Amino acid sequence: MAIKILIERRIEPGQEGNLREAMNGIRPRVTQARGFVSGETLRSVDDPSFHLVISAWKSVEDWQTWMNSAERKAFQEKMAALLVEPEKISAYQTDTFVDVRGGMVATLKEAIGVTD
Repeated sequence: MAIKILIERRIEPGQEGNLREAMNGIRPRVTQARGFVSGETLRSVDDPSFHLVISAWKSVEDWQTWMNSAERKAFQEKMAALLVEPEKISAYQTDTFVDVRGGMVATLKEAIGVTD
């Protein structure tokens, strides 16, 4: 089952540079993780201390493997020092994928070539 992970983070004011540095450090590692499809980090226009990370994974198991890895745990420790409150992680099953370039609507499984 393809999934999307949403991670909500609220950082201490003035920690934006440290957040950017930490994110840049982990990005090459997560992109090489088994099952990683894509990811993006968003910063709220209304509240610059609020960040939302959205990543897509081929399966729940792939996400859990990454989540429990030593690299992710070390990253999470760095993050904890920058946060006002603990990060909130939510997982969602991905059913529909829209490719706006071609007007195609497909399941994410079809788009990334996953078969059950």
